[in-house]
Amino acid sequence: MLPEVVLGIGIPFAGTALGSACVFFMRKKLNEKVQKALTGFAAGVMVAASIWSLIIPAIEQEVSPMGKWAFAPALVGFWLGILFLLLLDNVVPHLHMFAEKAEGPRSKAKRTTMMVLAVTLHNIPEGMAVGVVYAGVLSHSANITMSGALALAIGIAIQNFPEGAIISMPLHAEGKSKGRAFLDGVLSGVVEPVAAALTVVFAGLVVPAMPYLLSFAAGAMMYVVVEELIPEMSSGEHSHSSVVMFAIGFTLMMALDVALG
Repeated sequence: MLPEVVLGIGIPFAGTALGSACVFFMRKKLNEKVQKALTGFAAGVMVAASIWSLIIPAIEQEVSPMGKWAFAPALVGFWLGILFLLLLDNVVPHLHMFAEKAEGPRSKAKRTTMMVLAVTLHNIPEGMAVGVVYAGVLSHSANITMSGALALAIGIAIQNFPEGAIISMPLHAEGKSKGRAFLDGVLSGVVEPVAAALTVVFAGLVVPAMPYLLSFAAGAMMYVVVEELIPEMSSGEHSHSSVVMFAIGFTLMMALDVALG
């Protein structure tokens, strides 16, 4: 079972790497309509993954011992995930503002570094989500199958593909070589398998907390969707295609989770 876990936690990272490789084959900048559509698709995938792969298993695990209060661990964990990302966002935006106000080559490099840092920080909850699901499979303490965990990993990898492209291509447009832009995009995703592996290790030591951990990851992912992805996909023109892609991403992830679970 361990090889399957190692493969599973590496799948989302592969999605980021493949997306970052688009810089070698596409123009310097993604078309605005395409970018919004990809963002909408990513948001749909993350919402569906949060519900079917995280929140529902968290509640189902507590149905028998807690009865009608089975929702309580999921509620608490979800809010902890929201507050964790809120804390991160109280730091990261200030870094962005500082970088964008300065001028000159050094400030441009600093702005690029802050952008990659922000994306990297927000990849942490996705890595945690994959890790906690695989920890649930290994501990046999949650109603999660290996196929269900694989569905989540694949879903996040699909979400990471456009994210990798959205990172690497603007970096190249700002003057970085294709190789360096690709490398920065890949490095932004390295934190995911690391966070996933650490979560598998530590979650296995606190099996009773599994419902809280599952819903924590769901809350963190939903925060990213509502705070960043939805405003980006719905602003300006071309929002209709974003909504359609959101629906496609949502239903695809739902189908993957049910079919493979």
